[in-house]
Amino acid sequence: MRIAMSSFDIAAVVRELGPSISGMRIDNVYQLDPKTLLFRLRGPGKEPSNLIVEAGVRIHLTSYSLEKPKRPPAFSMALRKYLRNGKVVDVHQYGFERVVVIKVYGKDGDYALVLELFGDGNVILVAPNGEILHALRYRRMRDRKILRGEVFKFPPASGKDPRNITRRCLEELRNYGNMEVVRALTRLLSIGGLNAEEILLRAGVDKRTPCESLSERDLDEMYTKLREVLSEIETGRLRPVVFLDEDGEMVDFAPVPLKVYSHLRRIEYKTFNEALDEYYAKIIIRAKAEDVTEKSGREIGRLERTLQDQKKALKRLKKTAEHNRKLGDIIYRHLNELIALTERIMNEKRRGKEWSEIIKDLEKEKKRMEVPSVYFESLNPKELMLEVSVEGEKIRLDLRKSIQENAARYYEMAKKARRKIGGAEKAIGEVEAKIAELRRQMSERLEEAQKPPRRAVKREWYEKFRWFYSSDGFLVIGGRDASTNEVLLRRYMEPNDVVLHAEIPGAPFVLIKAGGKSVPERTIREAAQLAASYSRAWKEMFTSLDVYWVTPQQVSKSPPSGEYLRRGSFMIYGRKNYIRGVPLEVAIGIKAYGSELKVIGGPPDAIARQAKAYVRLVPGREASGRLAKAVRSKLAEASPSEMRNEVLKIPIEEFQRFIPYGRGALKT
Repeated sequence: MRIAMSSFDIAAVVRELGPSISGMRIDNVYQLDPKTLLFRLRGPGKEPSNLIVEAGVRIHLTSYSLEKPKRPPAFSMALRKYLRNGKVVDVHQYGFERVVVIKVYGKDGDYALVLELFGDGNVILVAPNGEILHALRYRRMRDRKILRGEVFKFPPASGKDPRNITRRCLEELRNYGNMEVVRALTRLLSIGGLNAEEILLRAGVDKRTPCESLSERDLDEMYTKLREVLSEIETGRLRPVVFLDEDGEMVDFAPVPLKVYSHLRRIEYKTFNEALDEYYAKIIIRAKAEDVTEKSGREIGRLERTLQDQKKALKRLKKTAEHNRKLGDIIYRHLNELIALTERIMNEKRRGKEWSEIIKDLEKEKKRMEVPSVYFESLNPKELMLEVSVEGEKIRLDLRKSIQENAARYYEMAKKARRKIGGAEKAIGEVEAKIAELRRQMSERLEEAQKPPRRAVKREWYEKFRWFYSSDGFLVIGGRDASTNEVLLRRYMEPNDVVLHAEIPGAPFVLIKAGGKSVPERTIREAAQLAASYSRAWKEMFTSLDVYWVTPQQVSKSPPSGEYLRRGSFMIYGRKNYIRGVPLEVAIGIKAYGSELKVIGGPPDAIARQAKAYVRLVPGREASGRLAKAVRSKLAEASPSEMRNEVLKIPIEEFQRFIPYGRGALKT
């Protein structure tokens, strides 16, 4: 499986990125891991976009919602300082190298963000004066230095730019002698091995052909096919594909179908960015799964080795207990013979006989006995330990103790071993339980790791305002601040709409989009609750508030003579229609849009009709961060079991959007 993009891939993706992101502004920069950056882009008349860059690997737009670190690393903070709100004015490939340059017009001039997608990779921010401001990796090299304050230099070319060569240039391949043409082509031109192989295959030249054997026809065909591939990219005639192996696993990608992969199945995409996005999403899933398997496998392996040792020890304990009990039984079965033997030995010693003589007599006697029931084996005078052989077992007897006491000693050793058996069996059970739990956790983590990342939430035009759909299906939108109040009434108010405002300064204007229909009283009441709840009354901890509604014809930006209207303020003329005592309360819920889950919020009655699960909020002092976490947790608990994990993955910010004035309390 290929990981890094080739120079051909970079040429193709830059061809798409130029028109897509030029003119957009960098809204924010996130560093997802030590090598990966995410640029959030926005622009007039364009959908917000996310550009992902992985140093040494890839660059493309992504439609997935990627987890961002809670504390941004220093490098991303440095990029934010210079590039946030900067305008992308150009995206191009340096030569035909695996290097992309993004020009950003900031407050101090044109900055260059240089993305090196070869080797370990790098991301370098170059100031308008050409000096290096920041880099992902600082390095001293033979031909250049990546250090702060140094004038930036591009890396040396890896070969000739294939777009600028002539047919005569390919004749230089013959200078490589007996080297295989596929290797020589990658050295002569700044292209990778796969692309060199593709050109040779299209040209009908065996990749193992020695360079000195290349004919004029071979060189003609190679040049023609090289121009053919380049033309497809330069003219934008891309047919992006991802190639699959026989198991359906993604193995590679390309901006155009490749002959080298003619034996593989393929999936076609509308854009190369989409193909790259899907391919690398699968790479990440696979990497996460392998990481889970490796880490869990190591821990399980360690515990299994411990378990194996414990089972061996248990086996030894059981054998010891059984053996000692058996010896005790044997002693009692031969009690009289053993008593007679030990008493004889001790009597002879008491009569003054030397130990050596006693041992010699016992050994002679042993030889004379044809079928002895008790064999003498040895005697240690210092320890007074006698060893005998009985029923094929060797038994050690302490001559200072009676035979019954010796038997009791063996029984006690058997009991002690049996007591240890209980502890060993308990320890084995605990380790087996740990292994089973680890396997269960690994299975869960593996299942979680193999789930595709969530798609980034696509915002509708009205989502920049406060919004909800009423119980009767009407879209209701409200301002978030003075600026959006202004935009709401100037740009989106139509003659048949209904305009609402709470009877308190600092309240948003609310618009019911009638769409040529008569607006029911229920929708007006729900819209009034939105107007009241997202007003300053929430901050002041009111429980209810009066709200009025008027027609668009009663709303004017023209103040009476001598007066001035601030931004977001409008004059209301004529009779106001009041809704008294509107309760301050909002609901936040989860709604399914096909396979996607979306957070919605607004008046409880409207949300209750649309959401799979919802909670109610009232004015309170709980900060939105903690409150949003509590809301998400409650919604996960209230959701069907198959949805819970997905709910918990929804970013906290999606819930915070619906909390008035950044604080509140859960209604119990």
